[in-house]
Amino acid sequence: MPRPLRQPLIAGNWKMNKTVSQAQAFVNHLREAVAGVNNVEIVVCPPFTALFSASQALKGSNIFLGAQNMYYYEKGAFTGEISPLMLQEAGCRYVILGHSERRAYFGEEDTLINLKVKAALRTGLTPIICIGEQLAEREAGKTKEVIQKQLAGSLAGLDSELYSKVVIAYEPVWAIGTGQNATAFEAQEVSNFIRGLLANNAGPSWAEKIRLLYGGSVKPANMAVFIKQPDIDGALVGGASLEAADFALIIKTVQEVISK
Repeated sequence: MPRPLRQPLIAGNWKMNKTVSQAQAFVNHLREAVAGVNNVEIVVCPPFTALFSASQALKGSNIFLGAQNMYYYEKGAFTGEISPLMLQEAGCRYVILGHSERRAYFGEEDTLINLKVKAALRTGLTPIICIGEQLAEREAGKTKEVIQKQLAGSLAGLDSELYSKVVIAYEPVWAIGTGQNATAFEAQEVSNFIRGLLANNAGPSWAEKIRLLYGGSVKPANMAVFIKQPDIDGALVGGASLEAADFALIIKTVQEVISK
């Protein structure tokens, strides 16, 4: 079966890693390693402190910049928060929202994530919206129930056209940083379910345009099997995005698979 026409997207979530100087060194290495890649969209998401310097180092490259989080007001008395306008001026095109660590450690719920999604879209940022079930929820057979609730809550109030401007990352929480990734069959099954929900809400033609990523212990060794699935359009990479060589190999693996 030929791949859909959606351009694959590989995004690296550095989480709370890398100083400014380390981020610059990483970017310099990565941009050289992937200079010839033109059929895969590449995004790196450093910590806030490294965003501007990374943006400067990325100029003229084929790599885009993303942030790991943001608040939904453009300015105000919100100590410690970062606004979408600040991210935009720092050079960001993407922002990760609703990551399981934000949900688990900082109590973020779908209503808050929905406010952030709307704010990102208003500001011209592309939100990468993370959804996924806990291990206990999967074992209880509640995966689809959890996914449906998170997706509906995160996208509430968006019209069909705005749906096409988001990216959805399916990240089963039990597979994040554990070395235990979902099988390609499991990831495809849930991704197909997500696309069906999107089609019900926004219509099939819009749903076909939305890129769905898989995240959860993605590595160079397993990327090929994921990108071969018809409803998986790339990956949100955690630990393996911290080494430029590994991240570049993941990107080149996708390039090779989709070029066949």
